[in-house]
Amino acid sequence: MIFRTAFIACLTLAIANAALAPALAQTAAKKTQGKSKAAPKAAAKETPKEKAGSGGAQLVSQYGEWGTYVANPKGKICYVLAEPKDRKPKLKRDPGYIFITTRPAENVRNELSVVAGFSLKDGADATLSVGGMDFQLYTKGDSAWLKNAAEEAKLIESLRKQRDLTVKTTSTRGNVTTDHYSLSGISQALDRAAQECK
Repeated sequence: MIFRTAFIACLTLAIANAALAPALAQTAAKKTQGKSKAAPKAAAKETPKEKAGSGGAQLVSQYGEWGTYVANPKGKICYVLAEPKDRKPKLKRDPGYIFITTRPAENVRNELSVVAGFSLKDGADATLSVGGMDFQLYTKGDSAWLKNAAEEAKLIESLRKQRDLTVKTTSTRGNVTTDHYSLSGISQALDRAAQECK
């Protein structure tokens, strides 16, 4: 039992470290594109060992399904992360996850990203549904972000009030995947991230 718990903790940390790549890619894209709304370029993925050597993420606390992480690659980054509780269809793919990032140095708070775990069809419809509301996502590589950044505050408020959310994405092969996430613990995880990245 102890070995299994340690293994799960290591696996979650590896996923969390991998989650930094899209966030950093989005940051780099925003810096190079100015105020353009174009999708960010995909970042080269590093192994968890490489990430740890360059400011890799550390799990601060776990609340229900959501972990709060802190990293310091080039300025402090705090984020919360969860994996889907259910994926349909069930195929052999890398794990998917959602993370919500805060980067104080860039004045970014609660920026939501979805990592599918497989290549997404650029420009295809992707949707995050929570509390009877649908939020449209744009896709690039294996990641997705809100099309309308002005909706982020409304989305975060909904996530705090609901019990689950659904993400629907389309692969480069045209297959639709539906991920169901539990929102158990997200409010506490977000509050801890805000505290860590004041």
